[in-house]
Amino acid sequence: MLYNMNAQMMDAMRPIHILSRMTRQFLYQPVNPLNYGWTFRTMRAWLETVERLTDCYETPTWELDATEIDGREVAIEYEVIVDRPYCNLLHFRRENAPENQPKVMMIAPLSGHYATLLRGTVREFLPDHEVYITDWKNARDVPMADGAFHFDDYVDYLIEFCRALGPDVHVIAVCQPCVPALVAASLMSKDNDPCLPASMTLMGGPIDVRINPTEVNDYASGKDLEWFEDNVICRVPRGFTGRGQLVYPGFIQLSGFMSMNMDSHVSKHFKFFADLVKGDGESAEGHRLFYNEYLSVMDMPAHYYLDTIRRVFLDQALPKGEMDYRGSRIDLADITDMAMMTVEGELDDITGRGQTSCALELCSEIAEDRKQHLEAEGVGHYGIFNGRRFREMIAPKVKAFIAEQPKRASEHKDLAVVEAVEPVVEEATPQPAPVAAISKSSPSASAPEPASAISPPPARKPRAPRKPAPSKPKTETPE
Repeated sequence: MLYNMNAQMMDAMRPIHILSRMTRQFLYQPVNPLNYGWTFRTMRAWLETVERLTDCYETPTWELDATEIDGREVAIEYEVIVDRPYCNLLHFRRENAPENQPKVMMIAPLSGHYATLLRGTVREFLPDHEVYITDWKNARDVPMADGAFHFDDYVDYLIEFCRALGPDVHVIAVCQPCVPALVAASLMSKDNDPCLPASMTLMGGPIDVRINPTEVNDYASGKDLEWFEDNVICRVPRGFTGRGQLVYPGFIQLSGFMSMNMDSHVSKHFKFFADLVKGDGESAEGHRLFYNEYLSVMDMPAHYYLDTIRRVFLDQALPKGEMDYRGSRIDLADITDMAMMTVEGELDDITGRGQTSCALELCSEIAEDRKQHLEAEGVGHYGIFNGRRFREMIAPKVKAFIAEQPKRASEHKDLAVVEAVEPVVEEATPQPAPVAAISKSSPSASAPEPASAISPPPARKPRAPRKPAPSKPKTETPE
């Protein structure tokens, strides 16, 4: 119902969008002496604002075709290393790149936006790192024959990607993936996996949402799971490859985020209009680039979304020591041989201060001299991984942290084929189960065990919850 209503609304606005664009282009005639006058600038500014508000934003492109290494420009090719139904592991392969540069796997959030949201993060690391990223696919384009996707499948993907890259990979998890990244590290540590990341940097992740809860946390934890099932889960209609899939539509996610900061978005569009009238092209272009990315959204798998709501926001399972993976208890104390850095923004209104740095206390068996915390003054959530302050204050500290980690192995072994974790694929049925049945039973208990999955650790008694106030060893605050 919601899917069809949104499609009809976008179709209704399409003529307005086309008319606004054509009129704006017609009014811009370089030979017209009135072209640069106040009246024509105002008319074009109004038309472009209407044009952008009625546009349907498609999948963004990476636009990272070259980078500079040692003063020379080198071309970049996009290479899929691992192809899975819901995600690709994408490699930004640089021509004639120096050998032995650190391997970095960036885990992009699966939270409604495309992985291109981390374009600026990738660009900053390309000159001196071998960069890989999790390129999530739009759930509406995944056929039902490929099965459903749960939180535990997300963890499987991360372990498989780490094994595909081999020893000494450094992981950077941004926002939502911080929790499954920790679960994957715990499992790999328990199994003495040689491909355990050498370091893990957690940036603005909701590890413990009980600490300084934000409006986003209150929204997610203020309702029961049945409310989300009944109100925000839709079935993909005909016309899409994933017809029949249960999804959390991107347009609902976007409307929720925009409604939380509506005053800010309205003021930014008024400023955009004023910049166009004044002829401030640089500020106007910055607005275009930001909203081209922000307004491009994709559908999330419903099972994964509901799993995350339940485990992270309702149950707070990880900080309480109650997180399970396929029926086995996760213990972050199993992580010993991995360095860890946490990054938080002082003005983060999505992930409150302390929600990420608490991971340093939860991973109690990591040596204190291998832990580091960075709090960026005057930085909001998106500023943690994008923008000028990220480039000047945060990225150099993360790079230095990665550089100081010793290598574990002298040579790389390709373990992708031998030890990769195969994702769980559930058999599709012609008539999927009703929405309300998604979370009535734990997906971990009903999902079949993958053929080459990690042997689950024996069940252990849940550990007593730690105090939510995090310790912050080796804290640094950028000046």
